[in-house]
Amino acid sequence: MAYVITQNCCKDASCVAACPVDCIRPTEGADAPGTQMLFIDPETCIDCGACVDECPVDAIYSEYDLPPELERFREINAAYFRRHPLEPGVIEPPSTRAPIAQGTLRVAVVGAGPAACYAAAELLDSGVEVDLFERLPTPFGLIRAGVAPDHQRTKSVVRIFDAAFADNRFACHLNVEIGRTLTHADLLAHHHAVIYAVGASASRDLGIPGERLPGHHAAADFVGWYNGHPDHAAHRFDLSSRRAVIVGNGNVALDVARVLLMTPEDLAATDIAEYASEALAHSRIEEVVVLGRRGPRDAAFSVGEFHALGHLAGVDVIIEGGDLAAHQDDDVETALKLEIAREFAARPATSGNKRIVFRFLTSPVEIVGGERVEHVRTVRNHITAEGAFLAASPDGDTDSIETALVLRSIGYTGSPVDGLPYDARTGTVPNERGRVIDDTGAALPGVYVTGWIKRGPRGVIGTNRGCAAETVAALLADFHSGALSREVADRAALRARLAERGADAVGWPGWRAIDAAERERGAAAARPRVKFFSVEEMLAVARR
Repeated sequence: MAYVITQNCCKDASCVAACPVDCIRPTEGADAPGTQMLFIDPETCIDCGACVDECPVDAIYSEYDLPPELERFREINAAYFRRHPLEPGVIEPPSTRAPIAQGTLRVAVVGAGPAACYAAAELLDSGVEVDLFERLPTPFGLIRAGVAPDHQRTKSVVRIFDAAFADNRFACHLNVEIGRTLTHADLLAHHHAVIYAVGASASRDLGIPGERLPGHHAAADFVGWYNGHPDHAAHRFDLSSRRAVIVGNGNVALDVARVLLMTPEDLAATDIAEYASEALAHSRIEEVVVLGRRGPRDAAFSVGEFHALGHLAGVDVIIEGGDLAAHQDDDVETALKLEIAREFAARPATSGNKRIVFRFLTSPVEIVGGERVEHVRTVRNHITAEGAFLAASPDGDTDSIETALVLRSIGYTGSPVDGLPYDARTGTVPNERGRVIDDTGAALPGVYVTGWIKRGPRGVIGTNRGCAAETVAALLADFHSGALSREVADRAALRARLAERGADAVGWPGWRAIDAAERERGAAAARPRVKFFSVEEMLAVARR
């Protein structure tokens, strides 16, 4: 018997080190190219279950216990090793860093998403005192507010931070906005170093006429809305038309398409915001058109998320445009995407079903309407005989798609951080292996970055683990070299500064109270949790 890694793989690679026979790949690091998940070699696996115990998102099953909708992952894991036969790997031994005397190194971490949490845990493991700052009263960033509500296993990755954040060297300051309540200078006055893990939350624009019309939104706003993010709870989306259009075909686009078409009963079993569940229960949307400017082999979605659409109750998946034939040089995941696309294309449509229509090689060129969105005008793109992508001219093969709701999902970009340099071209803070650098290439003493603001918006949740480890390694090297040796104010002075600025900070016990209250509300409704979406409600619970 072998174990099988399935759709929810977070790729933080904690299972790799746990495997006694080194049969989990790829091991080039969390940012290994060509895959968005890890795989277990069925021929080498010895059925010890060590990976199952280590997996933070419950993505690993015995091959005999696979639910029907995950059966295909047995073949997906085996296919990877047919293309990449298992060769001896090298599992790095645990790092043996020089001990850090208590109180000699205090680091501020700005942000509370996965990148920030991995960095904080890595620092605590090295004996560092950590103060974590987040503007919302809740931690975990896109794990809480970005992961789709029906992906509860993926959200469970936060369990790995429980032990680290119970450490008395860890202090949490939620509901504290850096740049407003405290400044960059304040952080440096009370810490030897600062790590910014603020993500890349701004959505890229389409750059086409009509995109300011009501009815066109960033998909990230829709995701924040259905996940109960306080910044998005008041948004309104027009669900009255028969069709929605999503521009872009990454995993966020697939999440949005799925949520738009899920049955009210299925949504009611998730932690979706109650107001969103109510609105979607009355939605008239029956078809979601997903536009991809390139062909199927270049689609940004993962194999797991694409495959899962085929098990969505009462929904047909339609494939339009693009070459679905596999090429000899396709990597494993590309070949699997094309295979699944061919299967979808061969399925007959079912009368009465809703539809997700993937329209490849199609770009929007104008959003059309009077007072609000009424149509999206599109143009057909082409692939040359040599296989190169060729965008169409505006007067080429055009079409018009009737809709009242357009959601763009074409990527994110970071925003400038007060007091730090910023590269507008990449949407990141310039850095070398996490050390922030100025325009001369010199490192700014004690200032670091990790996550999307460091490397750009790419990778999955677990990618942040390796990214954070690299930044922390640079920080610790600087500490041991003496580069961070300076006097800073203590934690009592930090608390005094927060009080002076009128901060209403929520500590880790306050978050645990919010978490417990949401879970209690959820248990009463047979749901994982019922979220608070009002900051005032969260603060009231945290103060109890």
